[in-house]
Amino acid sequence: MQRIRYSRYLKFIILLLDLLVIACVFIFFFLTRNRDLIHDRNSWYENSFPLLLLMLFWVLLSGRTKIYNIRRNLTYTIFVERIITHFILFVIGLVLLRKVSNNRFFGSELSWLSLYLFSFILFTKSMIYFGIKYLRSLGVNNRNIMFLNENDSTKVLKNILNDRKDFGFRIFEYPSQSTEKEELESFWRNNGIHTLFLPLENHFDSKTEDEIFMLAEANKVHISLIPNISQSHIFSYDLGYVETQPVLNQSKYSLDYYSNYIVKRLFDIVFSLVILIFICSWLFPVIAIFIKLSSKGPVFFIQKRYGFHEEVFHCLKFRTMVLNDDSTTKTTSENDSRITTIGKFLRKTSLDEMPQFINVLRGQMSVVGPRPHMLSVDHYFKPKIGRYSLRSMVSPGITGLAQVSGLRGDSGDMDVEMKKRILADSFYVRNWSFVLDLIIILKTVLLVLGGDKKAK
Repeated sequence: MQRIRYSRYLKFIILLLDLLVIACVFIFFFLTRNRDLIHDRNSWYENSFPLLLLMLFWVLLSGRTKIYNIRRNLTYTIFVERIITHFILFVIGLVLLRKVSNNRFFGSELSWLSLYLFSFILFTKSMIYFGIKYLRSLGVNNRNIMFLNENDSTKVLKNILNDRKDFGFRIFEYPSQSTEKEELESFWRNNGIHTLFLPLENHFDSKTEDEIFMLAEANKVHISLIPNISQSHIFSYDLGYVETQPVLNQSKYSLDYYSNYIVKRLFDIVFSLVILIFICSWLFPVIAIFIKLSSKGPVFFIQKRYGFHEEVFHCLKFRTMVLNDDSTTKTTSENDSRITTIGKFLRKTSLDEMPQFINVLRGQMSVVGPRPHMLSVDHYFKPKIGRYSLRSMVSPGITGLAQVSGLRGDSGDMDVEMKKRILADSFYVRNWSFVLDLIIILKTVLLVLGGDKKAK
């Protein structure tokens, strides 16, 4: 079977590189502010031990923040979120160490020291991240995988893996779909299969399924189970233990905690006020004039959409189409004749969404969250996708994880694309953090400035 031999060594090298960056930054600041002590050995011996303690704290902290757990399918958004979270906690530790220590390494101005340290750490780790992704997209260090007993669940996953070559998965098609021991072992051995993807909803009886698991274990083939997205119970429980007995506990999402909700709501209010006062106050009149000149009708387009806990609210947008009877039922298509000239620009730059900051201020939306769909779209997909309602566990957003991940527009197989969107929204609901919101906002700004190719 395929062996992944170098991942542990790679993590160790990345860790050593981070520690080297930390040591170099602290030594640089020490030397620039204490040039007279460059050749003072006693000073170096005296100050080196606290620096080693700080580096040990960095290593121990990584076990909590998982910054060295760089899985193949780890997105850059989550990667940066982990780095920022890790760095914030590290700086808190640095401040505490500075309070109890007279060490000269820590006597530098903390703001500049932190800025330099964060910049170099983010740069080096990003270079490594994209370097590994690039090599995997070229076929280097691929992981050989196969699917058995394929269905709709495997179709969605295969679509994702085929789109993301940088994840480094090479799919081998199993021609016969037979579960015969000799045939499976031969296929695994000849193609160096590392992982077998098996849907939870399959046609095997319990005996055959047990035999597949035992055969895979004997041949060192990893098995990954794919739950059907319509199986709500799979996503609603987390594994816990009572002593050694595993139990499934109903999931509690991050924003179910009132403290997290308050943080998010306060940020929404402050951020919306800043945007409305300093940008929208002069931008709205300019856009309104162009809309009025382009076609007859109102400046704003108001549409009913589902919000928090599926409460209907009136979502505000700038009107980007000529007046038509299909605006509440028909989604946009490529070269849609209903879209005006100024409407194309507003959609391409996402400026048509700016009035939704008023919705945010009124508490109907959030800056970041699952994008609200037309009611007709919700009514169509909700019965078909079991996790669809999970989106309503948080307030809908002006931008969201699905949008900055390229999951927008109406091109391709809409059933598959919508399932990918719902999976992204479900991930956001289950893994919300304030840092993740900041990363999504930053990526949204970059998309607006660069122009989102999938915006219509």
